Amino acid sequence: MSLRDTILKEHSKANCLKIVGWIGSDQKKFNELFRLFLSDENSSVIQRASWPLSYAVEAHPAFIRPHFSKLLKNLKKPGLHDAAKRNTLRMLQDLDIPERFRGDLMNTCFEYIESVSEKPAIKAFSLTILYNLSLQYQDIRPELKTIIEDRWEYETAAFRSRARKILKAIAS
Repeated sequence: MSLRDTILKEHSKANCLKIVGWIGSDQKKFNELFRLFLSDENSSVIQRASWPLSYAVEAHPAFIRPHFSKLLKNLKKPGLHDAAKRNTLRMLQDLDIPERFRGDLMNTCFEYIESVSEKPAIKAFSLTILYNLSLQYQDIRPELKTIIEDRWEYETAAFRSRARKILKAIAS
């Protein structure tokens, strides 16, 4: 059975972990999953590939290094499935972002948290990425604080919970 067929077989944590186990520590197998994540015409494949992709990167952060440019370009793709955005941002929040990609990622995350239509998890992960980057680029903190305060009353409890922690960390 092909990787694509395995992805389409079922959408479950068990299947996700099966794919992550199959990848193991093999960069070539990870690259195969990444190709499906980027290029498959079937949105179900893209959505479902994003989950094991994020788990594989969590286990082996170096796997994503050769793909950073494509990963960030994909994040800006019109009509990208929310699951693909969410899982991409989830993996990025725990990575050391290469310097040449930081500005572009900051812009994307600011766009997500300012958007009225983005899902709460996408905004929460974007907040974390921005906070992490603010540790190196403290000049973004006032903008982050202003956007959080401007969006506060319109956002979900998940946004406010993450934002509250960030505001507290920024203030200290």
